[in-house]
Amino acid sequence: MLQGLATSNFQADLAAARDWYTALFGAEPYFVRDGYLEWRLGRDEDEFGIVDARYVPGALDRTPGGQYTYWAVEDVDAAVATLVERGATVHEPPTTRGEGFRTAAVVDPFGNVLGVMTNPHWAGTAG
Repeated sequence: MLQGLATSNFQADLAAARDWYTALFGAEPYFVRDGYLEWRLGRDEDEFGIVDARYVPGALDRTPGGQYTYWAVEDVDAAVATLVERGATVHEPPTTRGEGFRTAAVVDPFGNVLGVMTNPHWAGTAG
């Protein structure tokens, strides 16, 4: 049934999130609509979107939690350090999960949980 990641969407103040994520990704969003922004990331051009929190009931008052996505990185510790330098806070410290698997998660300045991971299965795929 599930065939792969289509889009990972966060909810945030759109203008502030655009600035923060544009600086983090080093690129402007490729898709912009009223209330929505989207970037394509990595070798598979996975979609990362921001939905304006004004369209999500309670989004500005919620605490981090629920489902979140781990994005592949080469170095979890370096990724977490970069994210924290940019204003994120550690939600799940870097943790070894098994041979070649390492995860961590941060909370962005808008209350969304952003996971990062090294994963030998992902690294070994052609994309």
